[in-house]
Amino acid sequence: MSRTIIYTYKDEEKTLPFTYQKFRNIHEAVAAAEGIDLTAYLQMEQQIEAISDSKAVRNYRDNHFKKLGFGKITLMAKENFGVGKKPKE
Repeated sequence: MSRTIIYTYKDEEKTLPFTYQKFRNIHEAVAAAEGIDLTAYLQMEQQIEAISDSKAVRNYRDNHFKKLGFGKITLMAKENFGVGKKPKE
């Protein structure tokens, strides 16, 4: 099932459809949408994962994406519908 990413890039808010079938996480998806190559970043991330905890990886990721020009990057909240209910169109 597809979700929607809400993100800010260079002070412009944007949305993007997202599935885990195509990308490992939402950060890779927004970088691909903006045409940013993450090869060097992913190599460094793996090295940090190997020697440190998840908090260090998260801090590195957040700082790196701020340097690239990204602000908020988040998934849009899911709407839960009861059994037999359909979304409004």
